[in-house]
Amino acid sequence: MIALIALLCAQSVPAVQDTLSPVARRMLADVRYLSDTARQGRGVGTRGIEDAARYIAAQFKQAKVAPADSAKTYFQQFTISPDAPAAMHSNAAGAVTRNVVAVIPGTNKQLRGEVVVIGAHYDHLGYGGFGALDPDSTGKVHPGADDNASGIAALLEIARELSGEKPARTIVFIAFSGEELGDLGSEYFVKHPLVEPVDSIYAMLNMDMVGRLRDEKLIATGAATAQEFPRILDSLNHAQQPMFDLRASGDGWGPSDHASFFAAKRPVIEFFTDLHADYHRTTDTWDKINATGMAQVAEYVKSVAWTLANRPASLTFVDAAPPKMAMGGSGYGAYLGTIPDMTGSPGGVRITGVRAGSPAEKAGLQAGDVITAIGDKTVANLFDMTDALRSHEAGDTVDIGLTRGEQKLSVKAVLGKRS
Repeated sequence: MIALIALLCAQSVPAVQDTLSPVARRMLADVRYLSDTARQGRGVGTRGIEDAARYIAAQFKQAKVAPADSAKTYFQQFTISPDAPAAMHSNAAGAVTRNVVAVIPGTNKQLRGEVVVIGAHYDHLGYGGFGALDPDSTGKVHPGADDNASGIAALLEIARELSGEKPARTIVFIAFSGEELGDLGSEYFVKHPLVEPVDSIYAMLNMDMVGRLRDEKLIATGAATAQEFPRILDSLNHAQQPMFDLRASGDGWGPSDHASFFAAKRPVIEFFTDLHADYHRTTDTWDKINATGMAQVAEYVKSVAWTLANRPASLTFVDAAPPKMAMGGSGYGAYLGTIPDMTGSPGGVRITGVRAGSPAEKAGLQAGDVITAIGDKTVANLFDMTDALRSHEAGDTVDIGLTRGEQKLSVKAVLGKRS
């Protein structure tokens, strides 16, 4: 049945997509299935996310990529803990969900015990609520076409194209659940790796939001986690046409599943085609996907994975201290109620609106304002803003510095409690 659904999706791609390559069409069909409203936004605990898990497993099986588990199942089941980072803000506590895991065994006697992990998360926000960035959207399906049906489509395509190959190292493909709740699926896999021990993981490649390639810009965070990564990434990019405008840098901390592996001191790279105005909104739909660009990213990540799976030498891991946001503290912090513009803005955080009844609305903040300070903390980006809110508690009165057009303003806000 799942294979039939995939075929129907591929056949129903509109005529405007007729110029796509067979690979791009196949990947777009995967995105369409996963982001269809019938998948209920792939929220943990929904029937839709279970349908998605079965679809992914069926695609692995059809590609003749074997299950990783000795019980011959593609599923690694786990339960959402009540003390998970976002469980208090959702109904996910106690829900049972699953990673989907497949493997191509290594063939070199000396290297097959080492593992290259290729991953992407398949869960999304379901019907909105916590994590959604469009006001009054609770109860509406958040399709998550780019976040992260696109990453799963790339994962499946790489598995199809590498099926039947004989890498020196073992390659493990993982579709993670629970990423939107705090990287829960990847954290569970690191603790229960199915490829014991976790030190056997040679490198982890993550794909999160790879469906909106613009001006050939591809971000590769974590490129500084192994000394050899920049040279490998650059040489493979030069071998590809068209070349990417590759932005490769940074440590392995970040808001996606690669961070779980970096915390276990494994080299990681996350591939990402950047944020956009539809991020975590109901408007992240399949028709906005750049299918040709998505196929380019999948081809490039495949070449990186294949190179890592076959190079004879070890990687030189480069560690980095966790940023403040990754180090315990006060959870998600106090509540302001702004809706940030995820495409970024110079000199602060531009907001696209405020939530009804929120402290931000009561303080007079409005769409178009650029927040530059909260209390005594300068806000240059979303990380600064999150850090500033984490340093306060509900009930605190803070000065919000902002620019509105040509004006520089300061307003007072009484911060609330997240619910």
